[in-house]
Amino acid sequence: MLDAAGLRVMKAIADEGTFTAAANALGYTQPAISQMVRRLEDRTGTVLVERAGRAVRLTEAGQLLARHATEILAALDRAEGEIAAIAGLQQGRVRLMAFPSSSATLVPRALAALKARHPQLTVKFTEAEPPESLAALRAGEVDLALAFSYEGTDPGRGEDDLSGLEVIDVLTDPVMLVLPKDHPLAAQDEVDLAALSDESWIAGCPRCRGHLLTLSRDAGFAPDVVFETEDYVAVLGLVAAGLGVALAPQLILHSVSHPDVVVRPVAPPSRRVVQIVTTPDLKRVPSVAALLDALCASAAELKVATAAE
Repeated sequence: MLDAAGLRVMKAIADEGTFTAAANALGYTQPAISQMVRRLEDRTGTVLVERAGRAVRLTEAGQLLARHATEILAALDRAEGEIAAIAGLQQGRVRLMAFPSSSATLVPRALAALKARHPQLTVKFTEAEPPESLAALRAGEVDLALAFSYEGTDPGRGEDDLSGLEVIDVLTDPVMLVLPKDHPLAAQDEVDLAALSDESWIAGCPRCRGHLLTLSRDAGFAPDVVFETEDYVAVLGLVAAGLGVALAPQLILHSVSHPDVVVRPVAPPSRRVVQIVTTPDLKRVPSVAALLDALCASAAELKVATAAE
């Protein structure tokens, strides 16, 4: 009979490539890993691992077992979360992956609220842009993905099949124009994008750069992108130095600013929608539902703050 510990060992060997690295990843000794593999081979009646010097290779049967281990272990993790919830969320974990510009705004509020309500709940948080976060969700590596999509696109930028996923729109985030404070157009209340056709541009993440290219094409020009960075503090610094102009989501402008730049609405207006993505099954896991509620509440607070500005 297969057990969870054996499945974790097979997945670790597949991920790490050696018994020693798998042992380090799981907190076992190398002999313990070897013994568990031999036990699995006895139970399955076939060879699972081929030794090749210090490295190891999974046989066809080993690869099959490691592949199923991911799905089985994800199901076990969800079961553990539900059991912890029965005990009143006194233990358990939830895994969140979010895009960087939400990490300084929406996410901290949500995590603080979650900690206040359920201090024993463990949150594992990592950053990634969609569609990488959606791929991690489908692979069972995270429970919630905080993603975004520009108007007319889906959270996966058309690169991910969203069937079977639960997508919850929580915030509409205007895209703003960032200019040096002494720019000739800085005095305008709203800036026509077509008036910036001769400017140098600073672009962000690949999706944001793609959005800039789409907007510019619709405005009748191809932008001269001179710098690319996903760090919005760096974007504002480059703009302040007079090295170009940029588009930035209003969400990030809640937490970063620079005295030598101005922020203006752009015409035609552009927006992105911030979305929480999970699966129908994970949504029923109490620890996941608790974080989902906290994220929705944080988004609602940001809506109020934005409306008051």
